[in-house]
Amino acid sequence: MITERPVPGRAVGVTERTADAVRPEARLDLVGLLRAYLALCKPQIVELLLVTTVPTMMVAAGGWPDLRTLAVVLIGGAMAGGAASALNCYIDRDIDQVMRRTKRRPLPANAVTPRSVLIFGLTMAVISVALMAVFTNWLATALTAAAIFYYDVVYTLWLKRRTPANTFWGGICGSAPVIIGWAAVTGTVSPLAWALFAVVFFWQMPHFYALAIKYKDDYARAGIPMLPVVRSAGRVNFEIIFFTVLTLASSFAVWPLGASMGMGLIYGITAAVVGLAFLVEAALLVKRSRAGEPTKPMRLFHWSITYLTILFIAVAVDALV
Repeated sequence: MITERPVPGRAVGVTERTADAVRPEARLDLVGLLRAYLALCKPQIVELLLVTTVPTMMVAAGGWPDLRTLAVVLIGGAMAGGAASALNCYIDRDIDQVMRRTKRRPLPANAVTPRSVLIFGLTMAVISVALMAVFTNWLATALTAAAIFYYDVVYTLWLKRRTPANTFWGGICGSAPVIIGWAAVTGTVSPLAWALFAVVFFWQMPHFYALAIKYKDDYARAGIPMLPVVRSAGRVNFEIIFFTVLTLASSFAVWPLGASMGMGLIYGITAAVVGLAFLVEAALLVKRSRAGEPTKPMRLFHWSITYLTILFIAVAVDALV
């Protein structure tokens, strides 16, 4: 007979059996198993990371970068992002099964075992860093390894469960692909690269705060101190507007810094137009919150993705033109 007892330090409602026991993998066909491992890599996140990396590499190269370097960074970056996400799923398997948003992920759904996910994530991490080491340079390689370590050890294991500033500090690894791409092309990280890094870094606060508002009860149930869970709506509203403004300020700082590298009116006009739309959407969420109306946070969440995508497309176009 299997007995269940609470596990100290784990999310509320998680038991020894559900959290730690090694479970046999579900009977999946090959396609189902491949889908499970793809889901562990969180492809939507990886796709967004690459959307910012490629345009940054194009600016650094003054056009299309060396195709081998581009291919290595795309493949290595995708594998690094997938590895970090898979290891995140392994570490967070106790809270994923008590959150409605995540309980259908492969581990809570018993599609794969924790051990297989750990091996998968570590293997991909090693391969991604090895690819960068062999085909790029030491700086891009070191940044890739540091980003994986930071996301899984510093953020997931430590900050995420202990501080409402987890989104802020976690933004470092989410922005790392920008400077990794720049470093892969040039072997350095210039002020322009840091400005692009700042855009993605500050953008992550309104982006993830919107998601945390939507799933506030989920995070509370899992014991994760996301800002909307442990702070007032007024504080959350202030930070959404504050970091949206900082995102726009960083995007405008990119323009003069990139002028000598071909960034002109296409980028400047695009940054102004989509930046204003981003700020308006953030302000509407705050207005609805103050009026006691449904905040519709996913509108801001989805628009933030559109904003970042369009902005970096403009970066790429200006690099080519």
